[in-house]
This record gives sequence, structure tokens and C-alpha cells, in this order.
Amino acid sequence: MSTCFPDTQNELPKIPISLTRVGVTGVKKLVKIERKNKRPIIMLPVFNAFVDLPSSKRGIHMSRNPEAISEVIEEAVNGINIELESLCAKIASLLLKKHKYAQRAEVNMESDFAIVRRTPVTNNKSQEMVKIIANAVGFRNGNDVKIRKMIGAEVTGITVCPCAQELLKELNKQRLLKFLDENTVEKVMKNVTVASHNQRSRGTIMIEVPENYEVRGEDIIEIIESSMSSPVYELLKRPDESKVVEMAHKKPMFVEDSVREMLYKIVEKFSYLPDNTIVTVRQVNEESIHQHNAFAERVATLQELRYEINKNKEQ
Repeated sequence: MSTCFPDTQNELPKIPISLTRVGVTGVKKLVKIERKNKRPIIMLPVFNAFVDLPSSKRGIHMSRNPEAISEVIEEAVNGINIELESLCAKIASLLLKKHKYAQRAEVNMESDFAIVRRTPVTNNKSQEMVKIIANAVGFRNGNDVKIRKMIGAEVTGITVCPCAQELLKELNKQRLLKFLDENTVEKVMKNVTVASHNQRSRGTIMIEVPENYEVRGEDIIEIIESSMSSPVYELLKRPDESKVVEMAHKKPMFVEDSVREMLYKIVEKFSYLPDNTIVTVRQVNEESIHQHNAFAERVATLQELRYEINKNKEQ
């Protein structure tokens, strides 16, 4: 004789208010991505999975969310060239199948990802950690499900404040003019590295991936790294340290500069993506001489960005 358990989730709640997102966070899964003629990538991503809840239901069947994540991971684990945003999309689609009452499902994924960089002077290998991000949102559209998916990355680098550098440059120039002629001072200022305060910066890019299009995470990482004053390295010998500091101070950037440069490079690199592709770019600079941090962000379609860039070129 089988036991019949009560389904309390289907009860009417005491306060019948609908909820935007209900689900699980922090679900860790081991993912091994096999690649042709390359070493497999081993990742330990963390998933969050949600559905909306109508006012007529007390709760969701919570176990179905980690169950959906496990089923998709198991099915995809032996695949070749798995796209992480597609994993999220499959999980979101499965969530809507498991939760018949839900109109919307959302899946987020983050994972550390190791890249190898060569140090600028000694050419030593340095393993750097970046964060790969993917998400997908599924909507019911009649009997069909529409999925929007995104891939992105978060990368740490250095930015150098242009404002403080210009102030110090002028201050040093006035000091030197007390005992050197103007031509000599100009030569000195052109050949020395002028100090400024530094910031550890975290740049993030998220790009929508339309169906039948591909966006490589490696390209996104490269754009973020190259849009700061300098990359950072886990391993640096003394000649490398001086070179990194010098490189950074030769390319001072505001947080706004970095975001604009990322946007410009996205438009160039992903020229093949359709106009309605959504792009999110943000950066946080952790200030060294202030208690606060600096922040800048732009959310736009590629059509809007292309229009602004082309308009400025024509002026």
C-alpha cells in the first residue's frame, strides 16, 4: 500500500500575492566540456534557478529546480563545444515544463575560469582567474517557449586616474621650472612616468546570443582586459612589476573611459550580430584614496550603439 503525501504547495496561500522569482540559489555542479583537439575544460559553476509563482499557489515544488539543473548537466556532460548560455537556456525550458503554472523561468550561472597569460618582460606563464557568466530567461508564448540567453565575463584589471595624474604633472612641471629651462622641462616630462592613484577595476560584459549565432567568451575577456589601463598578473618578477606600473600610467582612464572603450570594441568585434542584440557593460573601480568606489554602466541594443558611434564619426 503506497503512502499518499499531501501536496501543500498547491494550497491557496493565506495572502494571495504573486511572486516574481522563487527557486534555488548556489547549486554547484561539476561540468567537463570536451573540445576537439584540445584539453577538456573542467568547471565548477554555481547555478541559480527561478520561476514565477501565481497568487493561487502557496509554493513551488522546490526540488524540481535542482532536478532540472542536474538533468540538463547529465545530458550535456559528454557533448562537444557546449555553450554555457545554451545550458542555461535548456534548464529554463525544462523548468517551464516541470512548473506548468509558471509563465517565466530564469537561470543564472557563474564559474571561475583560468586563462594563461605571459608576463610582459620575463615572459613567464601566469595563470589568471576570470569569471564566466551565463544566463537565460524563458517566457511562455501560447504553447511555445521563447528563450533569451546571454554570455559574458567579469575580469579584474588596473586603472590609473587621469585627473590626479594631470594635477601631479602640472605640479612637477612648476617645480622643475625653478631650476630648469622650459625646453628641458618638456623633455623631462615626456620621458618620465608621472604618478597617480590606482584602482583595482572589475569590468563586466554581457551580450545576448541570438539563435544560430555564436559569441566566444574568450573574445569578451580580451575586450575587457584591453579596455583598462593594464591587465593584472598573479606572477610578476621585478622587471614585470615595473613594466606593468609603467604601462598602466601611460594609459590613464576614468571608469567612464573603460566602459565606452568596451562598447566601441563590442560594436567592432561583433559586427555580425543583429541590431536588436542587447548588450550590458559595467565597471566598478575600487578607489585607493576614497572610501567609495566609482561605477559606470550602459545597457543598449547594438543598433543604438552603432547609431551613436557612426553619428560621432560624421561630426
